[in-house]
Amino acid sequence: MAVTVKKVSIWRTEVEDRPGTLARVLEPLAGAGADLKVVMGYRYPGEGSRAAIEVYPVSGKKLTAAAQSAGLSPVSIPTLLVEGDDRPGLGQKLSAALGEGASTSATWWPRWWAGSSRPSTASRPAPTRPGPRR
Repeated sequence: MAVTVKKVSIWRTEVEDRPGTLARVLEPLAGAGADLKVVMGYRYPGEGSRAAIEVYPVSGKKLTAAAQSAGLSPVSIPTLLVEGDDRPGLGQKLSAALGEGASTSATWWPRWWAGSSRPSTASRPAPTRPGPRR
């Protein structure tokens, strides 16, 4: 599968870090029929009781209402979604290509880390695969 890169809008909420919180946030999205490509939850360093949950995509009236009811809102952080097959050195090549393209502090999500193989409708192919290791 070709590697693709596209800009996306991540939705986020800050929560108390307690068992079951992620499931409670995702419940309204699941009820609205969400097909999420990215779900990420993490604790803030040094703050054991606070965490963030981020999801993508959120679009359409029904899913937007469900996300808002779960406390999620779109963030303004520039974010790139990378989809495709993983290869040794690919992350470095993508970072170098993004740096050459004047992308500064963008967050990017390598989707292949989640084990997904669904193709993207993204616009820009990534650098080609390096040759065999010797």
